[in-house]
Parts: sequence; C-alpha cells; structure tokens
Amino acid sequence: MSVHNPPRLVILAAVSLWRDEALAISSLEYLSMELYPPLFMTAFSGRNRETLKAMLQAWPFVRLPLLGKCKLWVVDLYNTGQNFWSLWSGASMTEPRSTTKQHLAPMNVFIELCLKRRTLDNFLTCILRWVEQRKSSIHLWCKKLKIISMPMDNIMKVLSMVQLDCIQEVQVSCTWNLLHFFHIHMSAFKKQEQHHIVQITSQFLKLSHFQNLHLASPSFPEGCLDQMLRYLKSPLDSLSRTKCWFTESDLIHLSQSPDISQLKSLDLSGVTMTDFRPELLQVLLEKVAATMQELDFYVCGITDSQLEAFLPALSRCSQLRSFSPCGNLLSTAVTEKLLRHTAVLPCLRQERYPAPQETYRPRGVLLEARLAQLWAQLLEILRDLGRPRIIWISLSPCPRCGEDVCHHMEPIIYSSTA
Repeated sequence: MSVHNPPRLVILAAVSLWRDEALAISSLEYLSMELYPPLFMTAFSGRNRETLKAMLQAWPFVRLPLLGKCKLWVVDLYNTGQNFWSLWSGASMTEPRSTTKQHLAPMNVFIELCLKRRTLDNFLTCILRWVEQRKSSIHLWCKKLKIISMPMDNIMKVLSMVQLDCIQEVQVSCTWNLLHFFHIHMSAFKKQEQHHIVQITSQFLKLSHFQNLHLASPSFPEGCLDQMLRYLKSPLDSLSRTKCWFTESDLIHLSQSPDISQLKSLDLSGVTMTDFRPELLQVLLEKVAATMQELDFYVCGITDSQLEAFLPALSRCSQLRSFSPCGNLLSTAVTEKLLRHTAVLPCLRQERYPAPQETYRPRGVLLEARLAQLWAQLLEILRDLGRPRIIWISLSPCPRCGEDVCHHMEPIIYSSTA
C-alpha cells in the first residue's frame, strides 16, 4: 500500500483483532460500533462463516446492505455499490446501541427483481423460501420490477411474496403466449385465457401508484378490458392498447370507466374500429376532454361518419397537444371539417392527418397531380382560418419504404405573416 495513502487505524485494529477468530467472536459485544463494518468486510472477504454469523447476531445498526437477520430492521439488497457502507447506520455513526428489547415490527428486505430465466435462480429461490418461512416478520420490498422471460406460475409466486404497494416501476419486455391448447373448444380456451389475464392484472393493477398501462400484443384477448380496469386503485394517466383485439364492449367499458376521467394520453394505434357505432368515440372523447393531451388513432379504420360524430367532442379537448388519425381513409370534405374543428384548440402543436381518399386511384395508386392540388387546397383552408399552423399530411402506404404510413412528407406551413 502506498505511503501516501496509509490504512486507517480502525482498519488496522480490525485486521489485528481478526488474527484471533475466537477472540474476535468473544469480543463482539464490547467492540466499538465503528469497528463493525471493517471487521465485517474482513470476515466476508475471508469467508469466515462463523464470525459472520456471530456478527449478524450482534449487529448494532438498523440497516445492513447485505443479507442478515435477528436485530435488523432493514436489509438492503440493492445498495451494493462502492459507497454502500454510507447507509449502514440508518442514521449516524454515533447512534447508540440499544440494550432494550427490539420492537416487533417486521424487517424490511429491499431488492431489485429482474425475472429473466425460465426457472428461479438459486439466490431468488433462497430469498423467497426465507421470506415465506417468516411471513409475519419479513416484508419483501421491490421498487423496480423487470420481467424479461419467465413462466406465469413463477411470476405469480414472486409477486405473492412482494409488498406490491412499494413497487414504483414495472417493465415487461416479453410476449406471452398465454396458453397453448390443442383440440379444445374455443369457449374453453377463452375462459382459461381470460382467467390468466385476470390473475396477472389483479396483481399489477392493485398498485396504488399505477398510472400507465400499455398493451401491445395481437394475441391479447378481446373483451377483457373491463376485467383489467376494475382493479385500478387510482385514475390512469396514459392508456395504450395497440395492435390488440378490441370490441365494441371494450370501447363501451373504457368510456364508462371512472378511472379514465383524468386520462392524458390515449393510443389505440392498430385497433380496428371500422364497424363500431360512430357515437362510441364521441362518448369516449367527451369523458376525457378536460385532461386529454395526446390522442393517436393511427390505422384504426375510422370512417368519415365516425370522425364526424366525435368532431364536436374533439374540439372541446382544450389541453390537446398532439393528434393523429393517420392511416385512416377519410374524404377531403371531412378532412376540411377536421381542420376547422381543431383550429380552436390552443395547445395543439403536433397535427398529422391522412391524405384524403381522393388522392388515390381505387387500388391505392397515388395521384401525384391530385396530391399537389390537395396541398394548395389545404393551405388555402389554413389561410382562411387565420391561425399559424404546421400540419403534416401522411400517405398510406408510404411510396418510399412501403410502411403503413409515410413520415417523409414535408409539412404544410401557414404563418399569419405570409
């Protein structure tokens, strides 16, 4: 060790005491509190299990960043950086060791969970078994939960052990095929599938601070939205249900749910609504008009009659900042009505609209001359409305890359000084 960075005396004292393990163990109750961390690390590095067990039994602080038991109140399993000992006392280095009987409050065990294997690893299995055996005296806390790949039974087992109201962030980065059945009647399949959906969402949605719900799987069963929303404890901030099966009953339950009354973002991209009654979208937008900021109906099969039905409700979304009905086949006349209704929205800054159906031949072939005429027509509408705006018109499909919606077009810009 460099002479310019000599070891502290307390470290030297711990190392000296450690040379006699029996003496170290017998002296624990007389040790200064400051000696516990360096002595613990020395024992840990040397894998001296007996001394570690004795130190854990006598640990004088209320917090320990490693696995522990007995007098501890908090076991912190995610503060394992180089400076983790800065938290070991829970308050200060001078906190006196209590000689009175410890209170009977449960010990809190903090851990970050990343479920990324098909089977539980040895560490997690050990932790769960330990917590299960001491349910009344141990609380498992997890602020961040990440699920990459794991069977549902194991996920449910883990969630049943965790204090759900402490979870602040949940990330699911996998696609579940909920069930695989062969030669079974479809009604039985759906019943079992919905049962698993309810099992999962009843765990996640019971979180008291749950605010954002994102569903993006074509295999997600239709008609289950009401079963999910019933478990919410507080209103949602954002709801995204993209590329999922969606029914009229889902839309009805969504518009009737009290938990969307404060919704700020709604994304139904890829949800086909062509055959839905026009008034359903109107009812939904009326429910969220006071708070809605982002609204995306990308490739939803929305028709002229459906859009005209919700235009009055759309014009009352005074907080709306972003709106996109791209990928829907609308007429020039309805597009003009849409521009006039959205002109009254003071916060609207991002506007993306589909090129009207008159821009294409019957088989979807783009009429470039008609597109240029449309550009001039829309710019004239913006001048007539008199409000500075930037709008984007998207072709569908994109002639350059073949995607459902084109994002390469230049915007139509109107400035009041132009």
